[in-house]
Amino acid sequence: MEWMRSERSIWFGEKEHIERDLQYIEREFRAGFELVARIDRPAVSIFGSARTPRTHRWYQQAEETAAGFAAEGFAVVTGGGPGIMEAANRGAQDAGGLSVGMNIQLPHEQEVNDFVDLTYNFKHFYARKVCFLRASEGFVAFPGGFGTNDELWEALTLIQTGKVEHFPVVLFGSEHWDPMVTWIKERLYDEHQISASDLDLFVVTDDPSAAVRAVVDCYRDGYEHTVTD
Repeated sequence: MEWMRSERSIWFGEKEHIERDLQYIEREFRAGFELVARIDRPAVSIFGSARTPRTHRWYQQAEETAAGFAAEGFAVVTGGGPGIMEAANRGAQDAGGLSVGMNIQLPHEQEVNDFVDLTYNFKHFYARKVCFLRASEGFVAFPGGFGTNDELWEALTLIQTGKVEHFPVVLFGSEHWDPMVTWIKERLYDEHQISASDLDLFVVTDDPSAAVRAVVDCYRDGYEHTVTD
């Protein structure tokens, strides 16, 4: 209940508390936007589990993928934590690219990894997700849990509804994502919950270079992503 009172005080609080919370939200968005403004090149956001160990092939592939983006002149943006996020930041930094970490305050504190050049520590997920989108020309989602899927499905929803245009989404790791893709096709599509064109909103790959090309080629072809009103 303490958590609910704190997080939902904007809905149930007194007027002065609402004003305080709105001012905090404004400051957080401003700080996030200022961080994005410091990214001096096109960028990609790479998502994935904080629990992936350094010895896992997905960690190594995330590192390679990020290095590939850096070689193409792209910044790499992650959640700034361990696991896949650390791998991507590390790969970008080691390759001489710009490495950005949009960290989040959690009940069990998530430390910023050692491989970021620019960072901000968000309190609210919604502000952080807006800044991920604002900074990026595309998303690459490695295997992950609820957080990774939250970011993925929000991106797909924004693309499907036309709120974001020219925004490639890459699912890396067919072993992990194929069951979900099958469910999308056999349930969502076959039950007429989505359109045939929605099946083209993402690509699945196991190849770091293919992940890089999917985002970079869209950008280089003149399709810089746009956010509609």
